[in-house]
Amino acid sequence: MEFTDKLPIYIQIMNYLKKKIIAGELKGGDKLPSVRELSSELKVNPNTVQRSYQELERENLVYTQRGMGTFVVEDQKILADLRKEMAQEIINKFIKEMQELGFNTDEIIDIIKNYKMEGK
Repeated sequence: MEFTDKLPIYIQIMNYLKKKIIAGELKGGDKLPSVRELSSELKVNPNTVQRSYQELERENLVYTQRGMGTFVVEDQKILADLRKEMAQEIINKFIKEMQELGFNTDEIIDIIKNYKMEGK
């Protein structure tokens, strides 16, 4: 994982874990790596990972079982809402950047309609 200066590291770790949840790499009920494991893997302070886990818990995306670890929630509505929320953030950023380049709504729609993924 590559960190940027644009966001605090704990938020970047949260986003990294949210993407893993949305992509199905982490499913409802799956155990997250321990704070020590993830901090070692990402080469960050364990307190930073702990803060990420606390914030994810505050957002009701994970829960902690004392002595057992931290787990992804199994509530499919919460996970579906997370997926929609993250998609909306990406779309908002894309549209804002396109508008900054001078494209209007119809032009943006045309670009999306005619978009062909590389290799497909």
